Amino acid sequence: MKVNTQSVNFNADQKLIDFIQKRMDKLDLFYDKVIKSDVFLKVENTSDKQNKIFEARVSVPGDSLVVKKQCKSFEEGTDMAVASLERQLKKRKEKLRAHL
Repeated sequence: MKVNTQSVNFNADQKLIDFIQKRMDKLDLFYDKVIKSDVFLKVENTSDKQNKIFEARVSVPGDSLVVKKQCKSFEEGTDMAVASLERQLKKRKEKLRAHL
């Protein structure tokens, strides 16, 4: 799956981009009709420790799933977002099966 990663107001290192790509590739196991995904990484300028925002938009035929997580690190946000997307994709797949 093609993952388009954009970092806002900072430069993401290649290690982080590879980590996100690897995690997002796992979504293909749950739903093989994923077209593409856009990932946005943002850092808020607050004194709060959880100032990293991970936002993912996954395009599937006829719809797009959006997940937004705010965490201490982008890796943690990635894991939480992918887990949430897994649930959404499984639910979508089951609905499609029910209609057949």
